[in-house]
Amino acid sequence: MVRLHRLALLFQPGCGDALGVQPYGVPAVSGGRGGGDTGLFRVQAPRRRLELGWRPHHTHPRRNPTEINLSVIGRYVDYLVKEQGVRNVFVNGTTGEGLSLSIQERKQLAEEWVAKGKDKLDHVIIHVGTLSLPESKELAKHAAEIGADGIAVITPSFFKQVNKDGLVAFFRDVASQAPSIPFYYYHIPTLTGIQIRAEELLDGMKEQIPSFQGLKFSDTDLLDFGRCESVFPLFTGLFFNSTYNYFGKANNLMLEAFVRGDLHSAQKHQVYLRVFYMVFVFLLIGFGVPQIKAVMTLVSGIPMGPPRLPLLSASAEFIDEVKAKLESLRNHLSG
Repeated sequence: MVRLHRLALLFQPGCGDALGVQPYGVPAVSGGRGGGDTGLFRVQAPRRRLELGWRPHHTHPRRNPTEINLSVIGRYVDYLVKEQGVRNVFVNGTTGEGLSLSIQERKQLAEEWVAKGKDKLDHVIIHVGTLSLPESKELAKHAAEIGADGIAVITPSFFKQVNKDGLVAFFRDVASQAPSIPFYYYHIPTLTGIQIRAEELLDGMKEQIPSFQGLKFSDTDLLDFGRCESVFPLFTGLFFNSTYNYFGKANNLMLEAFVRGDLHSAQKHQVYLRVFYMVFVFLLIGFGVPQIKAVMTLVSGIPMGPPRLPLLSASAEFIDEVKAKLESLRNHLSG
């Protein structure tokens, strides 16, 4: 059996989000409106080796639209590990509504994920990006102090007239607050609106950020993706997706079948997964954080709560459609 490390995208607990986490792993599958969560490039060996595998984005569970629900994170960790085979998480990212949270909430969630994941999760990567350099530095320092396994930073996106030197300087200053743990650049231009190719930033980050170990590439520009590979070959191997929260097991079965050369079984698993993505991503349109949280609640039984405004909860019609489709996939998922 191939041993894989997976990371979950989590939601925020309580305030309408689930837990603010995203599992990460191998397949390049689109994750919501923001484009595909394609992969993580590794530039050098991290403190602890990140092996081939899934990383889910966690959602943040909420009790109501304004309060995160920290009490369910331990249950969330156990569900990911035992039910989905996911052992790595990306906390406070897009699926986790990190930029909709206060600094204090993000710290509380990071602390809870690190604490509850101790001796259960292989890696807990904390997203610390904000629009403010001082706040990002504060979150980076905090992540290192609580024992996180790495930090990631998204491009600050209010001012669009930035250049690559300014961005690298921003990332350098944030990373300087957590020099002992890996730093990853979170590249998602469809949401930030900053149209600077990831490949343009790699040399500067490698030269100026000693802890730089890769990037989370969440875009559909495969030309840019290919250029990153040409600059730093052989650094792909980890992939992130919010759906690993509830389809981690199915994706693992597909990958394990592929690795052992059983293409028939791998394709069978892929067909089931593709049906889900086609129906909900393309036919129902708008498969974003509210919908992901609704599906996660249905599959896991863990109350993820509503998203934080301005996002609205998934419609009752969507939830009914999900129930019907999940029922048709239930035998496969339990196999």
